[in-house]
Amino acid sequence: MKLPLIVLSLVLSNALFAQEIKKENDTIKKKGIALEEVTVVNQKKFITVESDKTTVGVKDNPLLSTGNAYEAVKKLPGVIAAPTGGLSLNGKGVAIFIDGAPSTLSASDLESYLSSLPANAIEKVELIYNPGAAFDANANGSIINLVTSSRKLKGINASVNINYNFNKYQKPSPQILLNGKEKNLSWQTMLGFNYIESENESINGQNFTSFTPIKFLKQEKLTVSTDRNVYFRGGTNYKLSGKSNLLFNYNATLNNNWDEFNAKTSGSGISDYINSGITKSKGNNQEISLQFKTKLDTLGKTLDVIAFTNVFSRNPNMKSNAVENNISSFNTVANEFSLLNYYAKYDFVIPFKKAKFSLNTGGKLNTLKVNNTGSYNFNSPTTAIIDFDYKETNLAFYAEARKKINKLNVTLGLRFEDFNVNRIGIKNEIATKIEFKNTNLFPNISLLYELNNNINASASYSRKISQPNYGLLDPNGSNFDQYNASEGNLLLDPSFYDNFDFKITAMQFIQIGANYTVAKNKSLFILTAEPGELVSTQTFQQFDRYKTFSAFANFPIPLDYFFKGKEEFSKRMNTIDKMNYIFLSINYIQNLTDGYTFSFQPKPIWNYAAQAQILLPWDIKNSMSYFILPSGIWEIYKITKPIQQFDISFNKDFMNKKLKIGVHVFDVFNSNEINALVSSTNLQTNFHEKNDTRTFRISLTYNFGNLKLENENTEIQTEKVKSGGGLVK
Repeated sequence: MKLPLIVLSLVLSNALFAQEIKKENDTIKKKGIALEEVTVVNQKKFITVESDKTTVGVKDNPLLSTGNAYEAVKKLPGVIAAPTGGLSLNGKGVAIFIDGAPSTLSASDLESYLSSLPANAIEKVELIYNPGAAFDANANGSIINLVTSSRKLKGINASVNINYNFNKYQKPSPQILLNGKEKNLSWQTMLGFNYIESENESINGQNFTSFTPIKFLKQEKLTVSTDRNVYFRGGTNYKLSGKSNLLFNYNATLNNNWDEFNAKTSGSGISDYINSGITKSKGNNQEISLQFKTKLDTLGKTLDVIAFTNVFSRNPNMKSNAVENNISSFNTVANEFSLLNYYAKYDFVIPFKKAKFSLNTGGKLNTLKVNNTGSYNFNSPTTAIIDFDYKETNLAFYAEARKKINKLNVTLGLRFEDFNVNRIGIKNEIATKIEFKNTNLFPNISLLYELNNNINASASYSRKISQPNYGLLDPNGSNFDQYNASEGNLLLDPSFYDNFDFKITAMQFIQIGANYTVAKNKSLFILTAEPGELVSTQTFQQFDRYKTFSAFANFPIPLDYFFKGKEEFSKRMNTIDKMNYIFLSINYIQNLTDGYTFSFQPKPIWNYAAQAQILLPWDIKNSMSYFILPSGIWEIYKITKPIQQFDISFNKDFMNKKLKIGVHVFDVFNSNEINALVSSTNLQTNFHEKNDTRTFRISLTYNFGNLKLENENTEIQTEKVKSGGGLVK
């Protein structure tokens, strides 16, 4: 690819874009237009780029809002769904927050939860690249904050939404949304149901290198999943006064899922091992939050207090039967998992407007309890029990100062974090207990320089910690047979991160930058084998020093400027939902791991993504997205074939925008699959996985009642505003 030439042409097109907007602003100033006579109602900006974060609108974006939350997050600029699971943002690890509170779920549980949450429950997503002291230190390097919908309309209003997904399986998802406002009370409820059938095919080719000669196994598995869940989301916002609000939310998700699988193992010196079975699981997730917001005086002092709790449980039960050498065997697994989380925090903002200075301070207390008891029986009258208990108490305080000196904005912050952690794992009646107290200070500094009204340059540094999640620690496993085992690593230590970040942002749409992260005791997924054993174990291993360098660019190509002309482009530039554009995201990522021997030559990896909006005749809106992750090294895994996907959708409004109909095709060419090489001691694994990602969807939304959004200012911005750039107006 002629990348330099492409980037040059894009920079020139965006320079023209910026020049036209500046001319428009100058014209307004010269003509002395009385802006107070102009009313702007609900101006849509799907993507806004700031120095410290990028905000992407979801609810009114047809490309993102018709599916589930996990699908929407994977399409955001700079977000990459890792081949081994989980997400990254511009090459760095990610912590998921929901309405400003961190999620406590493990990677797999969080993915399942977000997959059950409808995307249209999300108003916007904030991509926070290098969060400061106001945010939890237990957040690798970046934060994705999902801000759920909180629209308040006069009277009683309703919206009925139906998504019908199909390929060889059927996937209906009906939903109803009710909201309204009466005097000082605003409320909203959402009730929906998902029925999702899908399949997953995996093939592992494994070389066990401790044998002479090397022994080889080929493992094939087809899993057909049926996921059913009911969700309810309810919230109220009571205006106590003109300056204070009290918000209450209750969310619940109930699921009943099962997986049917058929597996076959063949290889060196063994007869074919045929294994089939079914896993059934019921889950329950409930969340309650209470938030108080107030402006303390006319000078801008604000207080924000949040109390949050969630209860999560699941009980997967697996039964399987296997045949080898005409001898039958059985395998059963039963787990009882529960999680209880309490979270409370406050944030206090004190601005000194004359001095262009502000001081933020706050604190939090968080208690997390996890228990997982597993019962295992592998062709034996004796049942093995593995019990895992985890308790974490986290107390934190922070102070963050922001000062503006001419065009320079400075932010200095310091966060105190105290962790008390207790882990107990009992396996084969042998108990492993780990208790530690971890107290640290986490500094951050950010500098932002305003080159002009439209362009800023910023640099930042932050130190973070990552406590091993229960999913990495838990010695229980859900996938094991004669040739496979899976378990967490109870001995994992916390990981520490030093994050350096530099960016240039322009016109609220363009961003170019780089970041460098040094991680100590980085935990990564690995497949291992004991010497002389023909069993592969899925677990997690720590690496003493793990370094990541990434460079990125996110920018639009304003198609209207080239195809519609300068005059038409000027008319549309303030209403992006009526523009034709392509938004590009390019990432370059290089990982270096000290003290780890690869069986392949490490090299960087690129990721390219594009989203386009094309306005067709008859007011049909066409949205398209495409991403490709070419071959290269991702973390410690070699991607042997490109991973790519192309999605396309067509949307049209009817009946004065009360009725919205969409037709969508995901993974049009059925090309999204993972092929990777995982290299470790005694084992090399060629991994292949293919999900049924090609899906057709018909979406229908009908709105009842008053569609005009009342301008009710209930948001009181606190520490989340410009935490990375320290901008003080």
